[in-house]
Amino acid sequence: MSIRLLKIILVTFVGLQGWAYVAGNLANYEAALGAVTYVLGMEGHAIYSNHIFPSITNSTLITLALILILIGEFLVGAFSLKGAFDLWKVRNASASDFNHAKSNAILGAGTALIVWFGGFIVIGGGLFQMWQTAAGGASFNGAFIYAATSGLVLLFINSPDVDKSI
Repeated sequence: MSIRLLKIILVTFVGLQGWAYVAGNLANYEAALGAVTYVLGMEGHAIYSNHIFPSITNSTLITLALILILIGEFLVGAFSLKGAFDLWKVRNASASDFNHAKSNAILGAGTALIVWFGGFIVIGGGLFQMWQTAAGGASFNGAFIYAATSGLVLLFINSPDVDKSI
């Protein structure tokens, strides 16, 4: 198997991950809304009970937060799968052509970092302290896995290709 094919497969998995989570959240919309409500409301925080950010209980803002998560997950899928298709089309072309076709693949994996690192770990974990509860902690830990794997894929995809085949 060539390195180019590995890159195509890995960016495809990032895209499928994004669309699997947006589909799961849509299929379980009320539960997803409940989870976001719980995290943003910052209930059950016994470890760090003095919050550095105010809790959000406004239903419009909570719904907006979930919609932003859904849009982010959708974009992870859209950019990554478009990127995989772009790379597939030039898999036998020159290294320069393959490198120039990486834009959407890089954007997809980068968007995954924005969603799962920025959204869940930095905002959810840092501002809303979601790690303090069992439900929030599970989402926080999952987000770390998704962000870490997407980051590794981003680094691998972004590594320059050369005309020499391995």
